[in-house]
Amino acid sequence: MKMKKFILSLFASMLITTALWAQTNPADSKVKFTKETIDFGKTKLNKPVAVDFEFTNISKEPILIEAARASCGCTTPKWTQEPVLPGKKGKISASYSANGTGQQNKTIWVKFRGVDQDKELHLTGTVDN
Repeated sequence: MKMKKFILSLFASMLITTALWAQTNPADSKVKFTKETIDFGKTKLNKPVAVDFEFTNISKEPILIEAARASCGCTTPKWTQEPVLPGKKGKISASYSANGTGQQNKTIWVKFRGVDQDKELHLTGTVDN
């Protein structure tokens, strides 16, 4: 009975250790954004605004953005398609088509190759009639 408990305990420890090792570095260990939240200020209804989220590759290897998706259809992200070399800059451009009034808070999730967790960027501002 003691041997069974020991084996189960050893197996559980191995699973936890393997799960921790399987996680890759977070995006913050590979890129440094100039701003993670951009306030576009005030704009008028149905007047598009565009912003750029610039970043620097702070890792020792090239990085690649696999995808960027927005929290709504009114925000369209575009990004640097080629690998960004160490020390070089890349960007994610976001176009927001203001189709509602009031305070706006939009999120863009960026997926970097080799990073499990998406990086969150935020676009805020106010839309008037």
